[in-house]
Amino acid sequence: MNQRINISSGTKWEEIVGYSRAVRVGNIIEVAGTTAVDEKGEVVGLADPAEQTRFVLSKIEKALTSAGAGLKDVVRTRMFVTNIADWEAIGRVHGLYFKEIKPVATMVEVKALISPELLVEIEVTAILSESNT
Repeated sequence: MNQRINISSGTKWEEIVGYSRAVRVGNIIEVAGTTAVDEKGEVVGLADPAEQTRFVLSKIEKALTSAGAGLKDVVRTRMFVTNIADWEAIGRVHGLYFKEIKPVATMVEVKALISPELLVEIEVTAILSESNT
């Protein structure tokens, strides 16, 4: 049986809602929807979808590292955006992180995220190769 490892980022919401930043089971790592909120609870990159995307992807990279993985192991990204017109700004930053990796990707417009200042939320799935497990 594969061991389950829950990775926490220490935010108050994880305990309130009952979730983990990331969960690793065997060689599969799922990273929860991640937004541009820093350790102090403040939104980074107000009104700037590209800056929010950069911050989110750096948070995701830290979560993956905590789980023994990296961006190179990402096989899927899911991007939830509050304004699909921001697709190019968000997509360009996504491309900076994943240009060589090329995971499958989904971007959908949603009515709102948990805070009106948040413009993008991203979640990822990573799979470690057998040599990394």
